[in-house]
Amino acid sequence: MLIVRFALLVALTLVAPVVALAQEAPDTLRAKLVQSLEVASSNQLQIVNIKATALPDIFEVELNTGELLYSDVSGDYLFAGDMYQTTQQGLLNLSSSTRQVRNLDKIAAVPVEEMIVFSPDEVKATISVFTDVDCTYCRALHRDLENLMSRGVEIRYLAYPRGGEQAASIGKMQSVWCSDDRHKSLTQAKNGQNLPVRECESPILEHYELGNELGITGTPAIIFPDGRLIPGYLDADTLASMLELN
Repeated sequence: MLIVRFALLVALTLVAPVVALAQEAPDTLRAKLVQSLEVASSNQLQIVNIKATALPDIFEVELNTGELLYSDVSGDYLFAGDMYQTTQQGLLNLSSSTRQVRNLDKIAAVPVEEMIVFSPDEVKATISVFTDVDCTYCRALHRDLENLMSRGVEIRYLAYPRGGEQAASIGKMQSVWCSDDRHKSLTQAKNGQNLPVRECESPILEHYELGNELGITGTPAIIFPDGRLIPGYLDADTLASMLELN
């Protein structure tokens, strides 16, 4: 978040005036924002997508950090925060809807065989969980596994070693993902048991980068079937209630 704020402050001082705003197209807007955001942040901030919003000449800007910003058509002004629409039922968070769709799309692009999936006989709901084997609350969630599966919850684990390649758990997670029996090895690792050292080409760091793109900063991080990202541990009863399985 600090780098986002810093980049925005720098960007707003660098952007030059634009003539004939009414004729400026989103492609031109993208070029301008790339210059102001990516250059100002030494390419640490990158634009993933730009799309129109319900407001005339206001565009939604998605960054590789998972942050959503909004820009006027000129690119002279950027602002952070959620966009809401007022309805007869109350406030509709349009930004949240965008994040949820993005989350689902990105998770759907991950091959299932790269995950460690615990599936009940009858699947009523599926959650995707970014996990670290050394994380206390990840271990608590894993202890709820049988309870959750008995309620029809499928758990799809993705790797998120906190600290990335330098994480203390990276070797353990590598051993889990390279195991002939990932389910057993994951449970053993989360129980604090030592595993044989194994090496293979694994998707661990790709999962970690994906988690960063979704805005994940800690574990466990749970993606719900509707795309909501819920950080932290939830007990089985709470999870089941939120999944409307009670």
